[in-house]
Amino acid sequence: MLFSAKDLVAMMAGRSTRSIIKQLSDPPTVQGGLSRLAAERVRRAGIKLEPLLSRVGLTIDQIDDSERRINASNQIAFLEAAAEALNDDLLGLRLAEEFDLRDLGLLYYVMASSDTLGDALKRAARYSRITNEAVVLQYHETREPTLRIAYSGIQRHVDLQQIEFCIVAMVRVSRALSGRRFFPKHVSISHVRPRGIAKFAGFLGRDLEFGSSADELDFPAGSAEWALVDADARLNKILLKTCEESLSSRRSNSGRLRITVENTIAPLLPHGQAKASVVAKKLGMSERTLVRRLADEGVTFNEILQQLKANLAARYLEEDGMPISRIAWLLGFEEASSFTHACRRWTGKSPRELRLSR
Repeated sequence: MLFSAKDLVAMMAGRSTRSIIKQLSDPPTVQGGLSRLAAERVRRAGIKLEPLLSRVGLTIDQIDDSERRINASNQIAFLEAAAEALNDDLLGLRLAEEFDLRDLGLLYYVMASSDTLGDALKRAARYSRITNEAVVLQYHETREPTLRIAYSGIQRHVDLQQIEFCIVAMVRVSRALSGRRFFPKHVSISHVRPRGIAKFAGFLGRDLEFGSSADELDFPAGSAEWALVDADARLNKILLKTCEESLSSRRSNSGRLRITVENTIAPLLPHGQAKASVVAKKLGMSERTLVRRLADEGVTFNEILQQLKANLAARYLEEDGMPISRIAWLLGFEEASSFTHACRRWTGKSPRELRLSR
């Protein structure tokens, strides 16, 4: 059987993914609405839900109680497990297309009652942590407004379904609130998707890039000024106060530096720029400070780099249609032979042997 990303990381680090999660101080949480949508899909498919939840550290009680928050890492793991069980690699997209927008709760209503789309996106950026502490929305209002999605306290590279849900849902919400059937000017998604891109293009438009350096939505020129169909200044004032109160109860969670470094390295790999000096500069510190702070966490930059490459290699090798030469390039290797040597060092097998061993 082919090693999974979790297997490879555990082999290299000498510990399980669950033990790593437990070591994080105050891991970010989510309201869990997305997990409950996926759980309902699993139930309707006649698949036993409890074993699937147990595998990722969740319980039926957590899913059935809509008031209980869950760890963001558990939600990401469950969505990936549910997609596999349902044999649906587009689960995040499908859920985003079908769910009731009102299920977003307070975040939806404070956006919907805003005056303009730009105001709604500002609200989303400020209050998204109420719904998901791991997802950080950054809104830049220019002639062509931009919404960037970053991660806090959690590894970006392990997430496919949740981030795809977030991007599609944000476009769908923006269309509903503005009453306009528009396409984003450009959509960037940082992970690689070997198949299913046409489905995303049908919803997001043709200017869509997977394997980008960021997760980002560029809105049409002038869209920040679009009036919203349900704008209500008085209601919005009340909801803003409620949001501020709710936000104050949510902790800010930047997580360990290791995770921040991993999230910075990932988009640099294909460009051969995954170097300590480059990462340190992007994080606003000297290379010496970066090395010292990582040492305080008991890890080196090279260890993080190698474990991240092994993790991504396992994910890419699960895609039969992805050439090994392309995987080597995505991981920052100049030649496929270098990737083969690294893979043998990580697992004792070549990339082709890993694929054949499934």
